[in-house]
Amino acid sequence: MTDDAFDALLTFVEDELAFATSHYNDSYLDRRVSSRMRRTRSDTYADYLELLRADADEQQALLEAMSINVTGFFRNPDVWAGIREVLRSLTAANETVRVWSAACADGREPYSVSMLAHDDSDIDESSLRVLGTDISEPALETARNGVYEESRTVDFDDQLSFLDDCTDYVEQDGRIYRIAADVKRTVDFERHDLINDDPKTGFDLVICRNLFIYIDNEYKEPMLRTIARSLREDGYLVIGKAETIPPTLKSAFSVRDARLRIYHREPLETNRLSREQPQSNT
Repeated sequence: MTDDAFDALLTFVEDELAFATSHYNDSYLDRRVSSRMRRTRSDTYADYLELLRADADEQQALLEAMSINVTGFFRNPDVWAGIREVLRSLTAANETVRVWSAACADGREPYSVSMLAHDDSDIDESSLRVLGTDISEPALETARNGVYEESRTVDFDDQLSFLDDCTDYVEQDGRIYRIAADVKRTVDFERHDLINDDPKTGFDLVICRNLFIYIDNEYKEPMLRTIARSLREDGYLVIGKAETIPPTLKSAFSVRDARLRIYHREPLETNRLSREQPQSNT
């Protein structure tokens, strides 16, 4: 991508709208910008930038378009079978287990964690607390409400078939699905930006799936270091099946299941990373 107008547009978004476009692949950003250009009937990047400078509503619409919001209940069931085993192990060994679903979009992933814990008798759901975070406030508002509408391209019944019987956890009214109160009580939501915000602390499991495929290689490492500092010793990380841990971070994580991209946090590296940067924003 060499278009000067496109570069100027991205600079405006980064400097004025505080969205870190420099961390993302240009191809991904161009798809999102082009979608907004079609909707606003802007013929060129320069035309769209002029509109963007003048229209606060379009600024918000573009930020929402750039937020990664592809999600689902129990996406990739084989990975969730692996997560089940991790949760069984963690709740058997700890009185409290904290799970962070990072870049959770509209909340279906953290609710999947809670439903799985309630559904599996070998997981102590009373010990579990789940935090879902995202950079999109509208997505987080949907997550907090826990109400989802099925579309022609989304089959919630198929997604929820990972559970033997989901009726205790989701109330269905036609195409509307509402997360049950017991499931919601396990889950909290807040805004967090993995690129710009501080690490968190004390998590036993971090699930951050299908974000890094959109991120330029040079920025994956600092984001993963943020996650590493947020994990307790012997904690676990799950990333997307098409994603990998950079070679420079191999010492921070050992492989629990290579096919499912489940990693185990190495205790010595945790301590070293903690000394490098103070932890905050619990």
